[in-house]
Amino acid sequence: MNVLMIGDIVGRPGRTAVIKLVNQLKIEYKIDLVVANGENAAGGNGITKEIYEELLEVGIDVVTMGNHVWDKKEIMSFISAADKLVRPANYPVGTPGQGYKIVTAKSGEKLGVINLSGRVFLSNLECPFTQVNKIVTEIKRITPNILIDFHAEATSEKVAFGWYMDGRVSAVCGTHTHIQTADARILPNGTAYITDVGMTGPRDSVLGVKKELVINKFITHLPVRFEVASGPAQLNGVVVMIDSQTGKAHNIQIIQKYIEN
Repeated sequence: MNVLMIGDIVGRPGRTAVIKLVNQLKIEYKIDLVVANGENAAGGNGITKEIYEELLEVGIDVVTMGNHVWDKKEIMSFISAADKLVRPANYPVGTPGQGYKIVTAKSGEKLGVINLSGRVFLSNLECPFTQVNKIVTEIKRITPNILIDFHAEATSEKVAFGWYMDGRVSAVCGTHTHIQTADARILPNGTAYITDVGMTGPRDSVLGVKKELVINKFITHLPVRFEVASGPAQLNGVVVMIDSQTGKAHNIQIIQKYIEN
Protein backbone atom coordinates (compact mmCIF):
# COMPACT_ATOMS: atom_id res chain seq x y z
CA MET A 1 0.00 0.00 0.00
CA ASN A 2 1.32 3.44 -0.98
CA VAL A 3 0.04 6.36 1.08
CA LEU A 4 0.60 10.02 0.21
CA MET A 5 0.66 12.32 3.24
CA ILE A 6 0.41 16.01 2.31
CA GLY A 7 1.71 18.71 4.66
CA ASP A 8 -0.38 21.61 5.99
CA ILE A 9 -2.46 23.11 3.15
CA VAL A 10 -2.35 26.90 3.49
CA GLY A 11 -5.06 29.03 1.89
CA ARG A 12 -5.94 29.24 -1.78
CA PRO A 13 -2.32 28.74 -3.01
CA GLY A 14 -2.14 25.46 -1.12
CA ARG A 15 -5.49 24.32 -2.42
CA THR A 16 -4.46 25.22 -5.97
CA ALA A 17 -1.29 23.14 -5.62
CA VAL A 18 -3.35 20.19 -4.42
CA ILE A 19 -5.84 20.56 -7.27
CA LYS A 20 -3.08 20.65 -9.87
CA LEU A 21 -0.76 18.01 -8.45
CA VAL A 22 -2.62 15.31 -6.52
CA ASN A 23 -3.82 13.26 -9.49
CA GLN A 24 -0.37 13.51 -11.09
CA LEU A 25 1.24 12.26 -7.86
CA LYS A 26 -1.27 9.44 -7.53
CA ILE A 27 -0.26 8.16 -10.95
CA GLU A 28 3.48 8.77 -10.56
CA TYR A 29 3.77 7.01 -7.18
CA LYS A 30 0.91 4.51 -7.60
CA ILE A 31 -0.86 5.97 -4.59
CA ASP A 32 -3.64 3.98 -2.94
CA LEU A 33 -4.76 6.57 -0.37
CA VAL A 34 -4.18 10.29 0.22
CA VAL A 35 -4.13 11.99 3.63
CA ALA A 36 -3.74 15.77 3.95
CA ASN A 37 -3.59 18.23 6.82
CA GLY A 38 -6.21 20.89 6.17
CA GLU A 39 -6.22 22.98 9.33
CA ASN A 40 -4.95 26.09 7.47
CA ALA A 41 -6.90 25.53 4.25
CA ALA A 42 -9.36 28.41 4.67
CA GLY A 43 -7.49 31.70 4.47
CA GLY A 44 -4.63 30.32 6.53
CA ASN A 45 -6.72 29.41 9.58
CA GLY A 46 -9.30 26.66 9.92
CA ILE A 47 -11.51 24.99 7.35
CA THR A 48 -15.00 25.50 5.92
CA LYS A 49 -17.46 22.89 4.69
CA GLU A 50 -17.04 24.09 1.12
CA ILE A 51 -13.25 23.75 1.27
CA TYR A 52 -13.47 20.37 3.03
CA GLU A 53 -15.68 19.07 0.23
CA GLU A 54 -13.37 20.60 -2.39
CA LEU A 55 -10.40 18.67 -0.97
CA LEU A 56 -12.34 15.42 -1.10
CA GLU A 57 -13.35 16.07 -4.71
CA VAL A 58 -9.71 16.35 -5.84
CA GLY A 59 -8.86 12.94 -4.43
CA ILE A 60 -7.98 13.36 -0.75
CA ASP A 61 -9.34 10.47 1.33
CA VAL A 62 -8.85 11.89 4.84
CA VAL A 63 -8.40 15.49 5.98
CA THR A 64 -6.60 15.88 9.31
CA MET A 65 -6.58 18.99 11.48
CA GLY A 66 -4.67 20.54 14.41
CA ASN A 67 -4.70 23.52 16.73
CA HIS A 68 -6.62 25.68 14.22
CA VAL A 69 -9.48 23.21 13.97
CA TRP A 70 -12.03 25.57 15.56
CA ASP A 71 -10.90 28.83 13.91
CA LYS A 72 -13.80 28.87 11.46
CA LYS A 73 -16.90 28.76 13.67
CA GLU A 74 -19.00 27.09 10.99
CA ILE A 75 -17.09 23.85 11.60
CA MET A 76 -19.36 23.24 14.58
CA SER A 77 -22.26 22.83 12.15
CA PHE A 78 -20.70 20.06 10.07
CA ILE A 79 -17.79 18.39 11.87
CA SER A 80 -19.92 15.66 13.45
CA ALA A 81 -21.24 14.57 10.04
CA ALA A 82 -17.91 14.98 8.20
CA ASP A 83 -16.86 11.33 8.10
CA LYS A 84 -13.51 12.03 6.41
CA LEU A 85 -12.47 14.91 8.66
CA VAL A 86 -10.31 13.98 11.66
CA ARG A 87 -9.52 16.40 14.50
CA PRO A 88 -6.97 15.74 17.29
CA ALA A 89 -8.10 12.69 19.24
CA ASN A 90 -6.76 14.02 22.54
CA TYR A 91 -9.44 16.68 22.93
CA PRO A 92 -11.64 15.97 25.99
CA VAL A 93 -14.45 13.42 25.85
CA GLY A 94 -17.55 15.01 24.36
CA THR A 95 -15.73 17.26 21.89
CA PRO A 96 -17.51 17.23 18.49
CA GLY A 97 -15.90 15.30 15.67
CA GLN A 98 -13.77 12.18 15.58
CA GLY A 99 -10.11 11.59 16.34
CA TYR A 100 -9.48 8.75 13.92
CA LYS A 101 -10.90 7.22 10.79
CA ILE A 102 -10.48 3.91 8.95
CA VAL A 103 -10.58 4.26 5.16
CA THR A 104 -10.56 1.64 2.43
CA ALA A 105 -8.56 1.82 -0.79
CA LYS A 106 -9.93 0.61 -4.12
CA SER A 107 -7.81 -2.52 -3.61
CA GLY A 108 -9.74 -3.29 -0.43
CA GLU A 109 -6.77 -2.52 1.82
CA LYS A 110 -7.63 -0.51 4.91
CA LEU A 111 -5.75 2.29 6.66
CA GLY A 112 -6.40 3.78 10.07
CA VAL A 113 -5.64 7.51 10.28
CA ILE A 114 -5.17 9.08 13.72
CA ASN A 115 -4.80 12.81 14.42
CA LEU A 116 -3.11 13.88 17.66
CA SER A 117 -1.92 17.21 19.02
CA GLY A 118 1.29 17.78 20.91
CA ARG A 119 1.20 19.79 24.14
CA VAL A 120 4.55 21.61 24.25
CA PHE A 121 3.90 25.28 23.28
CA LEU A 122 0.31 24.32 22.33
CA SER A 123 -2.94 23.79 24.25
CA ASN A 124 -2.68 21.49 27.24
CA LEU A 125 -4.93 18.73 25.92
CA GLU A 126 -5.01 15.13 27.11
CA CYS A 127 -1.64 13.38 26.89
CA PRO A 128 -1.15 12.08 23.33
CA PHE A 129 1.18 9.34 24.57
CA THR A 130 -1.51 7.79 26.76
CA GLN A 131 -4.51 8.60 24.56
CA VAL A 132 -3.08 6.85 21.51
CA ASN A 133 -2.86 3.39 23.09
CA LYS A 134 -6.59 2.64 23.19
CA ILE A 135 -7.10 3.97 19.67
CA VAL A 136 -4.33 1.82 18.20
CA THR A 137 -5.81 -1.26 19.91
CA GLU A 138 -9.23 -0.50 18.41
CA ILE A 139 -7.90 0.04 14.90
CA LYS A 140 -5.75 -3.10 14.98
CA ARG A 141 -8.91 -5.18 15.39
CA ILE A 142 -9.62 -4.16 11.80
CA THR A 143 -6.25 -3.38 10.15
CA PRO A 144 -2.53 -3.32 11.04
CA ASN A 145 -2.02 -0.29 8.78
CA ILE A 146 -2.02 2.93 10.80
CA LEU A 147 -0.79 6.45 10.00
CA ILE A 148 -0.60 9.15 12.68
CA ASP A 149 -0.60 12.87 11.93
CA PHE A 150 1.17 14.19 15.03
CA HIS A 151 0.47 17.92 15.01
CA ALA A 152 3.08 19.40 17.34
CA GLU A 153 5.45 22.33 17.78
CA ALA A 154 8.46 20.93 19.63
CA THR A 155 10.76 18.66 17.65
CA SER A 156 11.71 16.84 20.84
CA GLU A 157 8.08 15.91 21.49
CA LYS A 158 7.68 14.70 17.91
CA VAL A 159 10.85 12.61 17.95
CA ALA A 160 9.95 11.11 21.33
CA PHE A 161 6.49 10.22 20.07
CA GLY A 162 7.97 8.58 16.97
CA TRP A 163 10.17 6.35 19.11
CA TYR A 164 7.23 5.60 21.41
CA MET A 165 5.17 4.35 18.47
CA ASP A 166 7.97 2.49 16.64
CA GLY A 167 6.75 -0.96 15.68
CA ARG A 168 3.17 -0.20 16.74
CA VAL A 169 2.01 1.87 13.75
CA SER A 170 2.99 2.17 10.10
CA ALA A 171 3.90 5.86 10.11
CA VAL A 172 4.22 8.91 12.35
CA CYS A 173 4.13 12.07 10.23
CA GLY A 174 4.71 15.37 12.02
CA THR A 175 2.82 18.49 10.97
CA HIS A 176 2.29 22.08 12.21
CA THR A 177 5.66 23.82 11.79
CA HIS A 178 5.34 24.10 7.97
CA ILE A 179 9.04 23.39 7.29
CA GLN A 180 9.86 19.99 5.80
CA THR A 181 12.55 18.27 7.83
CA ALA A 182 15.39 16.13 6.47
CA ASP A 183 14.98 13.16 8.83
CA ALA A 184 12.57 10.89 6.95
CA ARG A 185 13.51 7.32 7.84
CA ILE A 186 12.26 3.89 8.79
CA LEU A 187 12.72 3.33 12.52
CA PRO A 188 14.20 -0.02 13.65
CA ASN A 189 10.86 -1.75 14.25
CA GLY A 190 9.23 -0.74 10.97
CA THR A 191 7.57 2.65 11.56
CA ALA A 192 8.11 5.37 8.95
CA TYR A 193 8.92 8.69 10.61
CA ILE A 194 9.42 12.35 9.71
CA THR A 195 9.46 15.27 12.16
CA ASP A 196 7.55 17.55 9.80
CA VAL A 197 6.02 16.80 6.42
CA GLY A 198 6.17 20.47 5.46
CA MET A 199 3.72 22.96 3.98
CA THR A 200 1.56 23.03 0.89
CA GLY A 201 1.11 26.70 0.09
CA PRO A 202 2.89 29.87 -1.10
CA ARG A 203 6.60 29.19 -1.53
CA ASP A 204 7.89 32.76 -1.18
CA SER A 205 6.44 33.38 2.27
CA VAL A 206 7.03 32.91 5.97
CA LEU A 207 5.16 29.71 6.79
CA GLY A 208 2.51 30.71 4.23
CA VAL A 209 2.12 34.33 5.39
CA LYS A 210 3.19 37.42 3.41
CA LYS A 211 6.86 37.81 4.31
CA GLU A 212 6.71 41.60 4.66
CA LEU A 213 4.08 41.35 7.40
CA VAL A 214 6.07 38.83 9.42
CA ILE A 215 9.33 40.76 9.05
CA ASN A 216 7.60 43.91 10.25
CA LYS A 217 6.15 42.03 13.20
CA PHE A 218 9.61 40.88 14.26
CA ILE A 219 11.09 44.35 13.90
CA THR A 220 8.33 46.43 15.52
CA HIS A 221 6.59 43.96 17.87
CA LEU A 222 3.35 45.71 16.87
CA PRO A 223 0.12 43.82 16.16
CA VAL A 224 -0.38 42.84 12.55
CA ARG A 225 -3.08 40.98 10.68
CA PHE A 226 -1.44 38.09 8.88
CA GLU A 227 -2.45 37.42 5.27
CA VAL A 228 -1.72 34.41 3.09
CA ALA A 229 1.00 35.16 0.53
CA SER A 230 0.58 34.80 -3.24
CA GLY A 231 2.94 33.75 -6.02
CA PRO A 232 4.48 30.34 -6.77
CA ALA A 233 3.16 27.47 -4.68
CA GLN A 234 4.71 24.32 -3.30
CA LEU A 235 3.41 20.93 -2.31
CA ASN A 236 5.31 19.16 0.47
CA GLY A 237 4.56 15.62 1.45
CA VAL A 238 5.80 12.08 1.84
CA VAL A 239 4.95 8.77 0.23
CA VAL A 240 4.92 5.92 2.73
CA MET A 241 5.13 2.39 1.35
CA ILE A 242 3.50 -0.11 3.70
CA ASP A 243 3.35 -3.89 3.74
CA SER A 244 -0.42 -4.11 4.19
CA GLN A 245 -0.20 -7.61 5.65
CA THR A 246 2.05 -6.63 8.55
CA GLY A 247 1.52 -2.88 8.81
CA LYS A 248 5.27 -2.31 8.65
CA ALA A 249 6.64 0.48 6.45
CA HIS A 250 9.49 -0.38 4.11
CA ASN A 251 10.12 3.05 2.57
CA ILE A 252 9.35 6.75 3.06
CA GLN A 253 10.08 9.24 0.30
CA ILE A 254 10.01 13.03 0.57
CA ILE A 255 7.91 14.90 -2.01
CA GLN A 256 8.62 18.51 -3.06
CA LYS A 257 6.70 19.92 -6.03
CA TYR A 258 6.28 23.50 -7.26
CA ILE A 259 3.80 25.30 -9.51
CA GLU A 260 3.46 28.82 -10.88
CA ASN A 261 0.08 30.24 -9.89
